Amino acid sequence: MSTLPRTAKSKAKPLVLEEDELPSFLKSCSESEEEEEEEEEEWEPKSKAASKRRLPKTNEAKPKKAATPRSTVVRKRTRKVTVKEEPNVSLPIGADEDSKDGLKLLQPKEEGELTPKTITKKPKVPRRTKINAVQGKMNNLSSDEIPSTSAPLIENEIKQEKYEEDFTFDEPPLKRIKSTTCPQGKAVKHPGSTKPQEELEMNWDIVQVLSERTNIEPWVCANIICLFRDENTIPFIARYRKELVNNLEADALREVQQTLEELRAVAKKTHATIQKIKKEGKLSGGLLTALLNCKTLDELDHVSAPYKTGSKGTKAQRAKQLGLEPAALSLIENPAELDLFSYIKPNVKGLTTIQEVEAGVQHILADMFAKDKDTLDFIRILCQQRYICIQSALAKVSSKNVNEKDVNKFQLYQNFSCNIKNIQHHQILAINRGENLKILTVKVNIPDGVKNEFCRWCVNERWRPKRYAKPELMKILHNSVEDSYKRLIYPLLCREFRSKLTSDAEKESIMMFGRNLRQLLLTSPVRGRTLMGVDPGYKHGCKLAIISPTNQILHTDVVYLHSGQGFREAEKIRRLLLHYNCSTVVIGNGTACRETEAYFADLIMKKYFAPLDVVYCIVSEAGASIYSVSPEASKEMPDLDPNLRSAVSIARRVQDPLAELVKIEPKHIGVGMYQHDVSQTLLKATLDSVVEECVSFVGVDINICSEILLRHIAGLNANRAKNIIEWREKNGPFISREQLKKVKGLGPKSFQQCAGFIRFNQEYIRTFCSSQQTELAAEGRASVSKAGVQVTNEKQAKKKSKPAANAVVWPNPLDQTCIHPESYDIAERFLTHIGGNANDIGKSDMQQKVDAVIQKEGIEGVAKRLTTTIHTLQIIIDGLTQPEGFDIRTDFDKPDFKRSIVCLEDLSIGTILTGKVENATLFGVFVDIGVGKSGLIPIRNITETKLSKAKKRRSLGLGPGERVEVKVLNIDIPRSRITLDLIRVL
Repeated sequence: MSTLPRTAKSKAKPLVLEEDELPSFLKSCSESEEEEEEEEEEWEPKSKAASKRRLPKTNEAKPKKAATPRSTVVRKRTRKVTVKEEPNVSLPIGADEDSKDGLKLLQPKEEGELTPKTITKKPKVPRRTKINAVQGKMNNLSSDEIPSTSAPLIENEIKQEKYEEDFTFDEPPLKRIKSTTCPQGKAVKHPGSTKPQEELEMNWDIVQVLSERTNIEPWVCANIICLFRDENTIPFIARYRKELVNNLEADALREVQQTLEELRAVAKKTHATIQKIKKEGKLSGGLLTALLNCKTLDELDHVSAPYKTGSKGTKAQRAKQLGLEPAALSLIENPAELDLFSYIKPNVKGLTTIQEVEAGVQHILADMFAKDKDTLDFIRILCQQRYICIQSALAKVSSKNVNEKDVNKFQLYQNFSCNIKNIQHHQILAINRGENLKILTVKVNIPDGVKNEFCRWCVNERWRPKRYAKPELMKILHNSVEDSYKRLIYPLLCREFRSKLTSDAEKESIMMFGRNLRQLLLTSPVRGRTLMGVDPGYKHGCKLAIISPTNQILHTDVVYLHSGQGFREAEKIRRLLLHYNCSTVVIGNGTACRETEAYFADLIMKKYFAPLDVVYCIVSEAGASIYSVSPEASKEMPDLDPNLRSAVSIARRVQDPLAELVKIEPKHIGVGMYQHDVSQTLLKATLDSVVEECVSFVGVDINICSEILLRHIAGLNANRAKNIIEWREKNGPFISREQLKKVKGLGPKSFQQCAGFIRFNQEYIRTFCSSQQTELAAEGRASVSKAGVQVTNEKQAKKKSKPAANAVVWPNPLDQTCIHPESYDIAERFLTHIGGNANDIGKSDMQQKVDAVIQKEGIEGVAKRLTTTIHTLQIIIDGLTQPEGFDIRTDFDKPDFKRSIVCLEDLSIGTILTGKVENATLFGVFVDIGVGKSGLIPIRNITETKLSKAKKRRSLGLGPGERVEVKVLNIDIPRSRITLDLIRVL
């Protein structure tokens, strides 16, 4: 099965960078004198081809003919699982057909006793789709057992068990699970299953490596692997599976997901490389071990470089072809019996003289040293203890081929040097960009002391001959070590350092982009206002659009404010504002924004729009022009000019930022840094995931939301969203979450992932159901009076059965909450326990009853009574006590409305201002302080003490939309640069 949600399959491919995305320093071969190697052909593992055969027959009785269609469906699903085989890892949770999300509740027989649980795919029994399958088992638990919930409980620590195979690839799902009685939250170890001898393994455990790289507990990593394999989405895991992931946030889950894909990409490529080399008959035991030790693509490329198709071979390979490998091995193992003169062959090129023979032996030894794991580990540890710096300088040819203006942009890096441990992420990205533009030259400087100590260690310890060696042989050994370091190991270290720095910088830049995007999407909406959107412009005028509080377009127009007609156009604007009772103006921050802002501020100060108290705000119009000509905009506003569509989009960004910004591709919103220099595949996957997270956590009203917004809900995609809209248009509004199961293409897994994020306006639904029942009753009376008798005709009875079935569907008050349907049974028992009624959800009475019970018994006591977890109970409490129509965005900042304008010349050092964060970068935060030019708060001026407790709790820090109080530290009017200090977050 796939390890990612269905909605993310297109973006969850192994994150292997394309050649044009790689920095220049990664495009070179491992040996500078070798020619560029041809690209590897894609190899398909044997196990994948073999897995397409039918599963072996079992001893079970043959199914009847009537069961044939069912077994066919299951056989197809089984083949899918086998083709997309996953690594055999130590997982704390297993797949159970009876549970709704593939997770199994482990119940030991006795305390301390291991109880094996067998999981078998039965071809004739399809997966259950009942939502509360796990909840049905709760009543069988004794009081001293671990409380169950919608998800199974697991152990916090993985029991250390040694087994023969730590990590396997292309293997069928695990068959057995061992469980043990343990405290709540502990993990369960999965022993490795038996594998055919010809299949490959890695010499590292994916759970352990994942834990080391992400700094997350191994049991949590194991759970996350299983959850992703079971096609769970990040929003679903972050909200409804908190106990399995130790309450990790979405960002951390996303990081684990990306690292997991990188490791799987390494493993997959290693598997293919080994099989390819094996077919060529060049696979040795040492090479196999070296390949299986690789944990990164750089390491794999280094080890496999000499064996790539199309290569002429390295110096070591050519020397081995001449038969010098026994001489090289003999120099280490038994130098006393080595006679290099016996290898001289006057008629063979490369063996004509003793110097050529010595050079060949030297090349073989150098290659051995560079491929040895212990040797590379020693030099890496040595480098960690020394001062390694990265240096950049102005390229000699840059002045001839590059614009001088571009050269000046990299003035800070024209003579730059910094320790690789201290260099900042944005500095790495800037240096890489300068190098790609051929403006800068970059190198990694490793001190000579590292080389000298490394050479001494190799000669005296690691590669010291086992017996006495003559001075001439020791000289060859010395030369081999130096040659290996200079020609092979040093370039490898430089590539590793730069690759690691670049990878970390790109990830941090992408994560920063994601945090900014989340902050922007979660900007609090402005409800109940009629808005005038203004798209500023000079020659072609300013485009206006007036939007009603219900998002309807009331009027569109074009006014020319900056061509000498400002006074006449002011009267038109005043009439429009008065006619539509509009007192809020939203101005885009594009061309002519500053002049348009001054125009409206001047009219407001003169009270020109009286009796209206008009205010204005400025919003980013990034992506508005792209959206205005998109197919989505044409479908939504077919009769509107594209130039006017942008004004509509600007106004709607204030009215409901989330609903409007999801229409625009995230990378066009413009809240990132170096976004064109990072991996576009990783960037798109991250930003799409952030959008899905925001839309899901805010929730959507299924009966009024747009198709574009709906497709970003966890578990849904474009086709499912389209089917939901079509079902709604055909059958009327949805009454309950259960009706989603009737939508074409929305299976049990999709329903499980999306159900908790779908909302229903209960007042609207109750009104609709009452009117529908009245209509049905009236139709029934009319039918009876017309016929004179009760309808008995079978055909007419069938016609009446449909509306009667629809009338049975009544709204469930829990559908308006964030409580997942799988927890409805627990929620109802909790309501019974506190003496509450589902119709009182969100009212003060409900809050009082909940507080009384929690204060008396404690949340842990109530959770134990209900046989659930604290996390699930907390979600139920939140859902029952939050008011109807609750929106998490109310905790976030609203746009900053203004009436007057301040100029850059009005500022002075020490002035204290209020501003709004426009963009956050790795080196600082840009703040709009209303002077037409954003000021910069350097990152060193942003400390935890200046952030409010709410910001710390949400782990959002400073991001777009935050309102802050700042002090002016420096003003550079010629360069229009303003340096600020953060006082506090408002």
